[in-house]
Amino acid sequence: MRKKIIAGNWKMYKTIEEAIHFFEEIRGNIYESDKVEALICPPTLYVAPLLAGTLDIPVKIGAQTMHYENEGAFTGEVSPAMLKSIQVPYVIIGHSERREYYNETDETVNKKVQAAFDHGITPIICVGESLETREANDTESFVNDQVAKAFENVTAEQAKEAVIAYEPIWAIGTGKTATADDANTVCGAIRSKMAELYNDDVAQAVRIQYGGSVKPGNIEELLEKEHIDGALVGGASLDPVSFLQLVEAGAK
Repeated sequence: MRKKIIAGNWKMYKTIEEAIHFFEEIRGNIYESDKVEALICPPTLYVAPLLAGTLDIPVKIGAQTMHYENEGAFTGEVSPAMLKSIQVPYVIIGHSERREYYNETDETVNKKVQAAFDHGITPIICVGESLETREANDTESFVNDQVAKAFENVTAEQAKEAVIAYEPIWAIGTGKTATADDANTVCGAIRSKMAELYNDDVAQAVRIQYGGSVKPGNIEELLEKEHIDGALVGGASLDPVSFLQLVEAGAK
């Protein structure tokens, strides 16, 4: 049985004081279960202090992005070697906002995925379609193409450890959510694509999240679906009470 993963993507929100207060609020209240893994990906500036300050809380700290090179003249970037040096377990790769605003492509996503695995960091690989693609009934082929390109030159053993986040772009931060059935259909198509790229063992091992206006009010219905193994959550992960509810739902 695949372990659910509830990951909060804080994007560019919270001061360090607010971040510390968040963890003070969830300390002692987080739902512990071998059925669910809880993760927060704060702004890069906070990753190291939060890693050090949350050792007694069953919540892992991840990064929101990274470069694919180990070092170099890349002002403002963080490398996989840097993340590894402070034992960051997860990194989000290819989020639609990174693709839209920072020129990430399928090719750079693939480079980052390979670099993450090379450094023992688990990538959360984001894929998803625009409203135009959805209305053209091209969702599955578009998303599966993103998946195939992301996993080029990735071994089957590595692929088993990956997390894929299906986030329809039209549902991110809009209040709109794909129906649970629609989300499950696309996640199922992704799982079938992984079987095609590798084998059924890989397809059954890889965890596939849904993301896009996930909140306590809709997460249970989503997680009941066969192919949805968790959620990549934006706004609802910023509130400690809401995040606690999301993690508890994942443990059911």
